[in-house]
Amino acid sequence: MIGFRFLPPAERVVIAPLLQSYAGEMRPLLRGSEPADGHAAAAMLCADPRTEVLLCERDGAPAGFAILFDLPEVVFARRCGMLDDLYVHPEHRRRGIARAMLDHLAGEGRRRRWSHLRWIVPAGDQDAIRLYEQVAERAGWLSFVIRLDAEASL
Repeated sequence: MIGFRFLPPAERVVIAPLLQSYAGEMRPLLRGSEPADGHAAAAMLCADPRTEVLLCERDGAPAGFAILFDLPEVVFARRCGMLDDLYVHPEHRRRGIARAMLDHLAGEGRRRRWSHLRWIVPAGDQDAIRLYEQVAERAGWLSFVIRLDAEASL
């Protein structure tokens, strides 16, 4: 059984092992830098009240997470959702969990009256892109970045 819940800051430490696994999978994109330890990343999330963390549990065990922000969208004077990270642990993949998390977030966004939910994805992540093209449309925006610390930026 799959369940979702938003984690209050004090409980975000439960995703430390998932954060560690996620960082390991992202390592090839890091240009030689070492990712943070999962516990250090969880501590940062525990200390940041602006961040929201959705936990996905499968049969009571942490299976994935989404990290997001509720932001102002000034063109329409509304709010929007910005999904920063979405991760499903490898042993829980191919069971519809990522799609279910996106559906859950879309429902939450409708409840909050967001104008949209947006996210970025690394261009080479073909599995994620295939899913995202099934549930969303490509935005008409390009993504740019100013790398302020090349050792700590994807």
